[in-house]
Amino acid sequence: MDTTLKLPVGIEDFQEIRRLGFYYIDKTKLIEQLLEQWGKVNLFTRPRRFGKTLNMSMLRCFFEIGTDKTLFDNLYISKRKDFCEEYMGKFPIVFLTMKGVEGNTFEKAKAKLSKLVALEAERFCFLKNSDRLTDNEKERYKALIRIKDGKYSMDEETLESALQTLSELLFRHYGQKTIILIDEYDVPLDKAYQNGYYREMVSLIRALFGDALKTNNFLQFSVLTGCLRVSKESIFTGLNNFKVLSITDARFDEQFGFTENEVENLLKAYGMASHLEETKEWYDGYRFGDADIFCPWDVINHVDRLCKEPDAKPQSYWLNTSSNELVKCFIDKANKTTRDEIERLIAGEPMEKFIRLELTYDEIDTSIDNLWSVLFTTGYLTQAGVTETGAYKLMIPNREVREVYKLQIQEWFRENILRNTENLTAFWKAVEEGNTECIENYLNRTLSNTISVFDTKAPDAEKENSYHTFLAGLLAGNSNWLVRSNVEAGEGFADIIIEPEDPDAGIIFELKHARVASGLNKSCENAITQIRNRRYEEYLKNDGRNKIVLYGIAFYKKRCKVVVERINGERD
Repeated sequence: MDTTLKLPVGIEDFQEIRRLGFYYIDKTKLIEQLLEQWGKVNLFTRPRRFGKTLNMSMLRCFFEIGTDKTLFDNLYISKRKDFCEEYMGKFPIVFLTMKGVEGNTFEKAKAKLSKLVALEAERFCFLKNSDRLTDNEKERYKALIRIKDGKYSMDEETLESALQTLSELLFRHYGQKTIILIDEYDVPLDKAYQNGYYREMVSLIRALFGDALKTNNFLQFSVLTGCLRVSKESIFTGLNNFKVLSITDARFDEQFGFTENEVENLLKAYGMASHLEETKEWYDGYRFGDADIFCPWDVINHVDRLCKEPDAKPQSYWLNTSSNELVKCFIDKANKTTRDEIERLIAGEPMEKFIRLELTYDEIDTSIDNLWSVLFTTGYLTQAGVTETGAYKLMIPNREVREVYKLQIQEWFRENILRNTENLTAFWKAVEEGNTECIENYLNRTLSNTISVFDTKAPDAEKENSYHTFLAGLLAGNSNWLVRSNVEAGEGFADIIIEPEDPDAGIIFELKHARVASGLNKSCENAITQIRNRRYEEYLKNDGRNKIVLYGIAFYKKRCKVVVERINGERD
């Protein structure tokens, strides 16, 4: 391995990566494909953290006048001498990344957009003195960068026409049409929807893009990126030259994210080829067009950590860069049928759904069907194929994303099940009294209304752990009990031991998973026998607690059976 190659964790600037000796996975074939599959306005939609901004930076470095051509030495595009000669370093570039355009009011967000556009215009300060511009044209340029009270003071009309104006003035100066690159175009719309000024932002963005992309005679071509393909009627009205390249499109399918071959080469370069399978399990599984894709943010972070901690286990990197609000909304809105579908997704089963790839933000959470679509386009679901009727076979892509569903389900459980204190209090009382009928009724009703989070193909021990987490969560809500899990007791480890407020009392739970419904009773008996044979009760007796209740509980899917035995040998 060439130890001078650092890993570009969080670096999205192509020039910085190439000049400072970072590892770079070559995506310059994107340039060739853009030029060969010509589109006047090209929109790429991909989930966040899949290399959109870095690719846009790479396009800028290739096409912009005055570029350092050595940045592309030994990269794929350098083999295309014809394209390099005709296009490299030949165009003025207007480049905006809109991920920071937000605010809790429309005025604040508009001020950030104005500043972003003005700062880009400031890069071309030579236009103020260009002998190829008329005095009026110079005044139009000054209006883009005007400062008042220390802030950019662009009025709304000037802002709406700013990209068209800037491309026109650059054409006047260079005699060459402008390329416009807009990264994360939909972030201002997302933030506007969250903060209640969506309509105002739609109107502003529609005007800005309309002038720049629809009626602009000084535009060479444009590339936009985002997570969602926002409805054409909402933002891109009248754009007949508009090419959308979504995650379902086979064109450009390998240019965002890493292919398996690229990941293999990366791991080999750092002496970590043995980590391929775990990397696939956690970070692979996305399908863009015809390509199977890894999340690059995860892979880079995982390899970087392995360089410092060779025994490090995979963890969630992509998920920690977002609040995962979409999954929370999906689970909150799910009815019993959808909850069943979520369980099947977590178990690895595909769900067939018709997908809308074009939505407005204010439609996203108006129906559960729209949420299926948005989860797909934003990377929380992927597709394993399309049916003859056009439905997508949706799946959770990998272990990392599966963890998000589990975490949000647990949060939903805490908010919706544990909030019902009246039923919980009755359940706790039944536990103290040994009322198996009441306990079974409550657990069966609760299981029926919750979402299981274990893989149906998982071993029995893993399924028992899931039921253990479920039951312990219900029991731990009682503030008068000390609830301990996996306690070393007697000659083993008891699943759950409770020390109630009564200093003489104690409760022990042993859980089993039955492989068939008819095995519930036998599994309960086995649980009680295990408690007795391994003398778990000694843990409580050593603390002076001699009024002990033993529970053997068996689970099968969403059913349970409860057997209780008191320490004096009484059995119900």
